Amino acid sequence: MRLAVDDDELALCVSCGLCLPHCPTYRVTGDESASPRGRIAAMRLVHSGAALADTEFEGFMDLCVQCRGCEAACPSSVPFGRLMEGARHTLAEQTSYQSWWRRAGFAALSHHRLLVAGAYAAAVAQRLHLLPKRAGLSRVAWRRPRLGDSGSGVWILTGCVMDAFQRPVHAASQRVMHATGASTRPSPPGCCGALAAHAGLTDIARRQAAATAASMPGSDPVVVDSAGCGAYMKEYGRVLGPEGAAFAGRVRDINEWLAGRSLPAMRRLPIRVAIQDACHLRHVQKVHGAVRPLLAAAVEEVVELADDGLCCGAGGSYSVWHPDMAARIRERKLGAIAATGASVVASANPGCAMHLAAAGIDVRHPMELVDEAILRAREDDHA
Repeated sequence: MRLAVDDDELALCVSCGLCLPHCPTYRVTGDESASPRGRIAAMRLVHSGAALADTEFEGFMDLCVQCRGCEAACPSSVPFGRLMEGARHTLAEQTSYQSWWRRAGFAALSHHRLLVAGAYAAAVAQRLHLLPKRAGLSRVAWRRPRLGDSGSGVWILTGCVMDAFQRPVHAASQRVMHATGASTRPSPPGCCGALAAHAGLTDIARRQAAATAASMPGSDPVVVDSAGCGAYMKEYGRVLGPEGAAFAGRVRDINEWLAGRSLPAMRRLPIRVAIQDACHLRHVQKVHGAVRPLLAAAVEEVVELADDGLCCGAGGSYSVWHPDMAARIRERKLGAIAATGASVVASANPGCAMHLAAAGIDVRHPMELVDEAILRAREDDHA
């Protein structure tokens, strides 16, 4: 089997091992097969015909969280995310790696009303103790706030999972953007394609990406408050070609977009907040630094985690398919959080927020904290 990977990119890895401390599955298991260089070695064997793409190989590929922390540490700039997506794409095309119900699940993300209904149903089931707490559905918004629409101006991506489970975050983001004087409009709901792409379901991902790009025409910026979505949308050039590249050039993470803008006065919230950098904000977009000054203006104390940005184990849909491994990875994150003494964790990705909340952590999106700080300052002025 020839994998859908670039030969030169596959050859870049020199097996130096500098990636090992940054790989969450290797940190948990200590197994070479669960490390980036081990997975690349397995890819080379299959790609060259020296080994079969059997169930063992599928297991090596599927256990990866795709946090891409290894990319940030790699001195050879190995594009591990692309290699992993290519390997999974080949497996999905030529084997039974992705079952029909997984494919149906990723395709269903394009049907937003169905997704919202499913989110409510799952939340009810969890409250009735019919679903385990680890499902992390505690933040489903029973009252879905309406998003304003100026008819022009900066686009806000509504997306799929984020809008179904965390619509109040979108509302907070929009209020913060309005506080800078910007006009905004929400995108039509739909999936950006990131989750399907990570699963190797390239055709589904490409259709979803094309629909997302087409839903926000023009030249105005596209602001995204979900780190995983923003990371994939910034790579639309390799997914959709020149038109995708043009769209990708308009995409900004909301923390990145706010960095050069003037915000109104805030009243700092009297809390200590630990920052949990979403992997795709830190390792892929590399704009995690923009979160710090925003939170510093919004809360009394901001503290860093002493784990060098190690993944929390959410991994998009990873915690659904690998709940035990995801929980073992999360344990390390929980230890790092506990060491800070923080009462609140700030995380800019819905998967991270739900995965950590399922462990009893009070998780807030940075925009929720900034929005609350602005509101408190306005209340003081009117008092």
